[in-house]
Amino acid sequence: MVFLDRRDAGRQLVARLMPLAPERPVVISLPRGGVPVAFEVAQALGAPLDVLAVRKLGAPGNPEFGVGAIAEDGTALLNTNDARRVGMTKEVLDATLEREIRELRRRVERYRDGRRQIDVRGRTVIVVDDGLATGLTDLAAVRALRARGAGRIVVAVPVGARESVELVAKEADEVVCLTIPRELLGVGRFYQDFAPVSDAEVVALLGAAARDRVPTPGQMPPPERRSPRSPQPAARELLLDIGGVVLEGDLVVPTQPRGLVIFAHGSGSSRLSPRNREVAATLNDAGLATLLFDLLTEDEGGRRELVFEIPLLARRLEGVTRWAIAEPDTRGLPVGYFGASTGAAAALRAAAAARDVVKAVVSRGGRPDLAADRLPYVTAATLLLVGGRDLEVLELNRGAAAMLRCPHRLVVIEGAGHLFSEPGTLERVAGLAAEWFGNYLSSSERRPAAAGG
Repeated sequence: MVFLDRRDAGRQLVARLMPLAPERPVVISLPRGGVPVAFEVAQALGAPLDVLAVRKLGAPGNPEFGVGAIAEDGTALLNTNDARRVGMTKEVLDATLEREIRELRRRVERYRDGRRQIDVRGRTVIVVDDGLATGLTDLAAVRALRARGAGRIVVAVPVGARESVELVAKEADEVVCLTIPRELLGVGRFYQDFAPVSDAEVVALLGAAARDRVPTPGQMPPPERRSPRSPQPAARELLLDIGGVVLEGDLVVPTQPRGLVIFAHGSGSSRLSPRNREVAATLNDAGLATLLFDLLTEDEGGRRELVFEIPLLARRLEGVTRWAIAEPDTRGLPVGYFGASTGAAAALRAAAAARDVVKAVVSRGGRPDLAADRLPYVTAATLLLVGGRDLEVLELNRGAAAMLRCPHRLVVIEGAGHLFSEPGTLERVAGLAAEWFGNYLSSSERRPAAAGG
């Protein structure tokens, strides 16, 4: 089952939740993605809507890889095996908790906008999210609501990983999940539109629910990062046989392309990453062809250790590059790589191996340190983009920049975190990437002066 967007997913959840209407439940949404889903549920059930702020606890140097979660009341849980494996020491954990608690307080203050928290004591509570990936944030929410005295707790999601549904079901009274795929490589795969939800959209929906009316189009703020674009060529869906492994990909080739940018996504993501697709659309607007593909197969995606297997990911990227330079639609185009998180390490390692082919690399919130032994051999002009609030990754990028001998530049995007979800930050990334690739994938001999790390 694929949903049009989060609002559509909420409407489809309603049919399964209507039997709860006589219990006069409270609907609790997990921000930010769960709020549009929960809004539709609350409207249909005539139930009050509130928000419970929960944050993922990311691994050191790789915040996208969740090893735990914490709720706004301080309820926290930790996957000790994962935490130990990624080097989450007590000192690092304490610092992470302190940082996430500050962010939770900020969100609670903005989202509730002065409204009191809804009393859930003895009541049926429906916890709504846009999907269950690890299930850690939803489990933290269940525990926090138990501590507040909730009577019956039902967790409702459009899609979820089987093991995550089973995990949450151990503590929730019921889990309603419309789709449980054999392997969940990413929640976004099950939405046609999985664009990030902004703080403004969350505030508008919660405010409308509190006033018991749906916001009109004039009252609803436009979703961020969805500015109108010129029509784009339809993407070709690909099945790429790379070393005997079949990988899925999407190729877009504008009229008279100036170059080709191949994307390497980060840990826990896929070719359907809304952030990478937003960047790819900007590059298409700039006349660049883009190829987004899955670095791992569906079966491999469930093995967490493979997302850090940088040599394997780099070999896959090299294989896709060989396919691209032989493909009639992209043959002869100068090639660049766009890597995010661990995908940036794979991109740099592959660039070092394909020095005659790859002319430019852009890293978004990347982990170039994971390719440290190959950095001195990279000849492609390299742009490192890091969020100013992503302090651990920023230090890792500074160290990596010092090891690069190619033309390179480190740019700090002020106010941005690891995922660049803050207003305007992803647009800044996309614009800088388009400029960098435009310069270094151009046939012109003119090149901008490179700035060292």
